[in-house]
Amino acid sequence: MQRLPASAGIDWIRQGFALLRKQPAELAMLFLLYMLLMYTLALIPLLGQFLPLLLMPAFSMAFMQACVEIEAGRKVRPGLLLTAFRSPALGTLLRLGSLYMLAAITAVAASALVDDGVFWKLLSGQLKPDAEGVTFGSLPLAMLLSALLYLPFAMAFWHAAPLATWQRMGLFKSLFYSFFAVRRCGKALLVYALGWLMIGFIAPLFIGTLFGLLVDKAILGVMLPMLLVPLSVIFTLAMYCSFYPTYTAVFDRPEPKLS
Repeated sequence: MQRLPASAGIDWIRQGFALLRKQPAELAMLFLLYMLLMYTLALIPLLGQFLPLLLMPAFSMAFMQACVEIEAGRKVRPGLLLTAFRSPALGTLLRLGSLYMLAAITAVAASALVDDGVFWKLLSGQLKPDAEGVTFGSLPLAMLLSALLYLPFAMAFWHAAPLATWQRMGLFKSLFYSFFAVRRCGKALLVYALGWLMIGFIAPLFIGTLFGLLVDKAILGVMLPMLLVPLSVIFTLAMYCSFYPTYTAVFDRPEPKLS
């Protein structure tokens, strides 16, 4: 595991966009299939709330493997969405998903100590953002508390899926190596996270302000969503692609194909 400078965080973002530029249509199709599958799973009664979280580590490997294929000069195929389900590491990935789900639920549930469960009810759909008679004043503090509680879990999960899949590590070994890899590269990952926050905030704000000055308000209400939706997809795909260089900068590059 290497210790990297803070500037590496910006390089990872650049590499994410560079990978996306090589096969944008193919990656967009993979993302569309992923979102369609997540929406379908969410429709399942009772289990639908938990399956997307449970399967998150497994499906994350689809985009990681897509980056491997792009680097190798091969086309990204829709079948990559099931990459993890053909891997010997599937059992470990599902156990990772169980821990991921448990950690997320625990962190959000703990926020009830601050806001009497408002944040939990919002995320679980029990409460609408425009509900009357509900006080949202403590919501930012509740979200901050959840984020702080989830941070050590996020560090352990960050590289765990590719370590389990590509380096055949077991559950706790992959969590251990991921946690300390993130800790060693903390400054770079902080810059990386702040960089994505700025991109996600500044770009829509700039576009909204620019079009607000150039076009009529009635037209703006139609055009702005048409611009911001594809822009958010582009940023999301670039972010997914940038997860790959955060891994390869610290660990060895994987083999082009999974066995």
